Amino acid sequence: MANRPVAIAGQIVLYGAFAAFIGYFATNPRYQHLEADQALVKLSLAHFGDRECRKRTPEELKQLPPNMRAPMECPRERSPLTIELDIDGKPMYRGVIQATGLSKDGIATVYRRFELASGEHRVAVRMNDNLRQSGFQHVKEDTVTLKPAQILVIDFNPDKGGLFFK
Repeated sequence: MANRPVAIAGQIVLYGAFAAFIGYFATNPRYQHLEADQALVKLSLAHFGDRECRKRTPEELKQLPPNMRAPMECPRERSPLTIELDIDGKPMYRGVIQATGLSKDGIATVYRRFELASGEHRVAVRMNDNLRQSGFQHVKEDTVTLKPAQILVIDFNPDKGGLFFK
């Protein structure tokens, strides 16, 4: 019984030290995401490349059993994405992103970040999602004004017209 007040005092001291430890590291050291005059551009997109389908000829269809006579032949594998990003006329990213999955039939994803000085920048993004077509089917170019600590995300959504900035 005589040790009970000592045990309570010890718990108070230890809990107080733990609370001070947590309180200090909750605010220190200070974390600064970007420098005061910097902005961030994120290229972050996920997209299924097109399938490389072809139309079967009448001769090919005749050779197939009646239940297999689909007019289009589409392999499971998807086209890789070819992506280019230029900022102020300088190439910032060039890449060919393969589809995921054992049969290369999954989604292709890319995530890259670029720190820039805040201010006005010319941003151009080009993407090809079909190997059978040359050039770029999806292009987005715009002049953007980035404020300090602003984050500009470059994404792709076919329902929103393709490539877009948000």
